[in-house]
Amino acid sequence: MKQTTRRQLLKAGLAISGDSLMSGLTAQSASSLESASGKPSPPAVTVRIIKQATVTKAGGFYTPNRAPLQPTLFQKLPIGSIVPLGWLRHQLELDAQGLSGRLPEVSRFLKFEDTGWVHPEKSGWEEVSYWLRGYGNLGYALGDKKILAETRRWIEAVMATQEADGYFGPRQLKPVPGGKNFPDPWGHMPMLDALHSYYDYSGDKRVLDCLTRYFRWLDTQPTDYYRTGWGSYRWADTINVLQWIYNKSGEPWLLNLSRKIHENSPSYTDSERLPSKHNVNLAQGIREPAEYWLQTKDPSLLQATEANYQKIMGEYGQFPGGGFAGDENYRPGFTDPRQGFETCGIVEYMHTFEMMTRISGSPVWADRCEELAFNLLPAALTPDHRGIHYITCTNSPGLINKGINGQFDNRFTMLAYRDGAHDYRCCPHNYGMGWPYYSEELWLGTADNGLAASLYAASEVTAKVGDGTKVTWKQETEYPFSDTILLTVTTAKSVRFPLYLRVPRWCQRPEIQINGARVAPASKAGPLSFVVLDRVWKSGDVVTLRLPMTTSVKTWEKSQNSVSVGYGPLAFSLRIPEKWQTVGGTADFPEQEVLPGGPWNYGLALEEKDPTRSLRVVRKPGALAANPFTPATVPIEIRTTARRIPGWQTDFEGIITPLQPSPARTAEPVETVVLIPMGAARLRIASFPTVSTGGEATVWVPPVEPPLMTASFQNAQDFAASVILPGAEPKASGDDSIPRFTWWDHQGTQEWIQLEQKLPATVSAVSVYWFDDTGKGRCRVPKSWRLVYKASDGTWKPVTATSEYGTARDTYNRVTFAPVTTSALRIEVQLQDEMSGGLLRWKRETAA
Repeated sequence: MKQTTRRQLLKAGLAISGDSLMSGLTAQSASSLESASGKPSPPAVTVRIIKQATVTKAGGFYTPNRAPLQPTLFQKLPIGSIVPLGWLRHQLELDAQGLSGRLPEVSRFLKFEDTGWVHPEKSGWEEVSYWLRGYGNLGYALGDKKILAETRRWIEAVMATQEADGYFGPRQLKPVPGGKNFPDPWGHMPMLDALHSYYDYSGDKRVLDCLTRYFRWLDTQPTDYYRTGWGSYRWADTINVLQWIYNKSGEPWLLNLSRKIHENSPSYTDSERLPSKHNVNLAQGIREPAEYWLQTKDPSLLQATEANYQKIMGEYGQFPGGGFAGDENYRPGFTDPRQGFETCGIVEYMHTFEMMTRISGSPVWADRCEELAFNLLPAALTPDHRGIHYITCTNSPGLINKGINGQFDNRFTMLAYRDGAHDYRCCPHNYGMGWPYYSEELWLGTADNGLAASLYAASEVTAKVGDGTKVTWKQETEYPFSDTILLTVTTAKSVRFPLYLRVPRWCQRPEIQINGARVAPASKAGPLSFVVLDRVWKSGDVVTLRLPMTTSVKTWEKSQNSVSVGYGPLAFSLRIPEKWQTVGGTADFPEQEVLPGGPWNYGLALEEKDPTRSLRVVRKPGALAANPFTPATVPIEIRTTARRIPGWQTDFEGIITPLQPSPARTAEPVETVVLIPMGAARLRIASFPTVSTGGEATVWVPPVEPPLMTASFQNAQDFAASVILPGAEPKASGDDSIPRFTWWDHQGTQEWIQLEQKLPATVSAVSVYWFDDTGKGRCRVPKSWRLVYKASDGTWKPVTATSEYGTARDTYNRVTFAPVTTSALRIEVQLQDEMSGGLLRWKRETAA
């Protein structure tokens, strides 16, 4: 076939895109094509439009679920069946030349001669297993001989550690018989994935034996072992492999073990009581009910996974890009777009979405996956993939090289790029599965012996279809930077089978042609559906799929009515000039911070009735760059109008301040600004305020340096300064929608919190709003408290109170006292017996 040109792929118009979510099962059939002239062609194809697939009978060539497991429409193809091409292949090549491929040069945890995964008497935990699953799958995707050989060396060594009882790996992770304190089972879970993938690629039956013997050992462990450590929240990884082994062997005890794990580990079946706040636990764990649904067929379990997703995103994912505010844990009140999503969370969320596409049969999960892949994952890495950062934020105009105290849920350097192998450990070892796993899910087998194009990217797939004939589909596209996808089939003989094509949620009227003839019924497929083309296919047949893209503007009501700009699956960010500075590291793996080389504090000045009329799409001429995820190489930009907001600044720690209500009042001149795809923007503003010159608009308050806040003890997830910084007022003492300070998990103790400022002030009253989570946790208003101040001689003295020290819930407790002039105030409390406590707000009143 003649090579398709970029001009041919881009030759398309625009259509209105939407964001509606559809469910249920509908089908439409047709047996005619229309030629380009509109004249009917002979009957050739049956067309079905499916919103949600329901399968009642197992089928397909690629390990269909064995009874009693619920049959599914989609099946993962053997690893190696799909060859990624184009920009996606280049991302994999960058991985191979960057951190994932060369991490043993950097990480002390990946020394073959010094890890318990090879030498059981030595130490070892998640690092080797995290890295190996991504590294191996990278080699399988690229066919890289060096990576393949090294993967085999590691896998052989890991399997060689297996003991007579079935356990393998570091002995320090093996429970002692009769012991009460169990080691964390988590380290083995990514290794199960690595072994699973190796079998899929190699067919080495020793892997099945190794895994079966390990699960026999796991089945003998006390149920308390399933409630231990990080692993307790992540058994979804193990259940997936258990069900896969069951489909191979049919041994019922494997499903019994899966049931035992489900019943004895923290539950994800109630979205209102998620068992963890840790972003990676959630990214992995929310799919566990859906996995277990495959065994029980209880629809509430499948619905629970969707409810979990909606709960998390509804509260902490109120900004573009597909992630949520989880810069370690999600925290009440920390929902602004400046909060980050951990790189581990990005790739684990993608993995969950890929699996959920196959489990549920719903196209919405593939949409969610590509949203992360295009808009977050590229920016988590430097363009050469030799540096990574811990969190990626929707709004982040500076990636500074220092730790931040309390505003993010960790204190180490989270924004600058570095190898990270010994800083945050998890992300550099784990990120490598992102693009390889994505590549393996581009195409799926189907229960009716067909193929599904689930995630669009240039690629080739070879698989059995129809009567068992092997066919090859070549996919030519620049998606997501183009709306056109060309699919050409090669087959030794004509063969009938269905081809499933996913319609994304933003596409209203897809257009499909077969050999130049229009498939008329396809245009009736709405967002979030599969168009199924069932026909006799012959070698050389060409399917042209066009998914018309258009601009969109979404308002995020829960995020101060900010807005985001989209075009098809891409979200867009302000193009901010990037100043890269090397601050450490080595020549091969430098540590770099990225600072803005120009203004970033813009609000969009959009047409009120139709905001999209203010957006102009500009395509760059020429061939698509090998890596289109940089500001210099993006093939598409959006021009729009904006005004600067003087009050929107970085704070005393160099971090962008949270959004204030839109529209923001500003008299700054209107400017034309350039927006680029989020994935290409390492510095980014993608959740924009809107602006107005009217009196109804909000005057944005610039940040001020808060007093120094210290305490006798502070919970690691809390931010002491939040109790005095401007912010939303508490609705009640148990309000978990705003930041708080607590002394948790100190209980029944004497504690204090104090503020200290540079210049003395005369104060005559304070008001305290106590945190009390009765019914949810163990924080209560204090038994008693008092206020002390630092006298001129440096000693602490109690104020002379003229009113009572109140401990009422759901209100401010105001204390008046004889005025004192001081630079420091301290609240001293006696916590209730067996209870902790904390504050939501602390206000001071200066003397008249």
